Amino acid sequence: MSPLAQKHIIDILLSEESVDYGAETKEETDVEEAINTPWRLILYDDDIHTFDEVIAQLMKATGCSLEKAEDMTWKVHNDGKATVHEGEFEECLKIDSVLKEIQLVTEIKG
Repeated sequence: MSPLAQKHIIDILLSEESVDYGAETKEETDVEEAINTPWRLILYDDDIHTFDEVIAQLMKATGCSLEKAEDMTWKVHNDGKATVHEGEFEECLKIDSVLKEIQLVTEIKG
């Protein structure tokens, strides 16, 4: 093997030794934590829907009781927004699609 080829192989080996494998593990951990972090479905107040419409749609979307739907609706009305569900992204997406059937304004945050 030529001296130039040997130098090239040594350079490659030395550069691999300086690779920070911990950074890759940290990145994988960050991704895993992001996946396991609960997602929140936020419902925003609007001037279009009645209380009864919002309450009925919340019950349909989340399967919650009338009392809980009323509480969430009042919170949305008073605060301008409220978290109406927290959980896995797919659950939030399903509930979101039901709320949007009547054009409620929502946002999913993770």
